[in-house]
Amino acid sequence: MSFAEASDAPIYAGLVEEQGDVPAEVRRVAEETLLEVESALDFSAVRATAAAR
Repeated sequence: MSFAEASDAPIYAGLVEEQGDVPAEVRRVAEETLLEVESALDFSAVRATAAAR
């Protein structure tokens, strides 16, 4: 059951029906982006090499 179905906000439920659950989609894309950024900006190997010097 989604938030729209469980809430007492019929206007919101109608918008979700028409447009989709935009906040959930934004959350999903943001989480995917964070994972990509974490892997692209992983400097742990650089730090380990510098510490070994």
